[in-house]
Amino acid sequence: MKKIAVLILSMVFLLSCGSSRVVNEARETMRGDWQLTSITYPGNNQNVQVSLLDNVPASCLEGSTWNFISNNNTGSYIPSGMNCGSDTRFFIWSIEEAGMSSYDLMFKPTNSDHKSEMGNKGYRINLTQLSGSQMTWEQIVNFEGKPFTIRMNFNK
Repeated sequence: MKKIAVLILSMVFLLSCGSSRVVNEARETMRGDWQLTSITYPGNNQNVQVSLLDNVPASCLEGSTWNFISNNNTGSYIPSGMNCGSDTRFFIWSIEEAGMSSYDLMFKPTNSDHKSEMGNKGYRINLTQLSGSQMTWEQIVNFEGKPFTIRMNFNK
């Protein structure tokens, strides 16, 4: 019985260390500058106007430059495009395991001192793909009573 308890505790310990190692590797991979190259809406052929991340038009995010700092989980992005403004926007981010080999990006807009001006409001976005040169986020929202997928593609 004692051997079974030790075996179970060892497995729990190994599993808990494994997921944090993967999350730490993902944080390191995200570090640096990225460009949001495209925003698509898979499975939807309607022409819709979408606003994201605290009411920023999707057209202002395409082509934007993003910077992720992994040692303190802060970052910034600069909207791109005509009539979008060029003010740097700041955020705090983290990666959380959402299930078996599924990870979510937790994203919270802040001011330049990285203090939230919106209380506990933030965004949970599924991190569907991450490599040294490409990253994809997906968020499923409800639009006209149906699931609507928003896919954001980044290149490093």
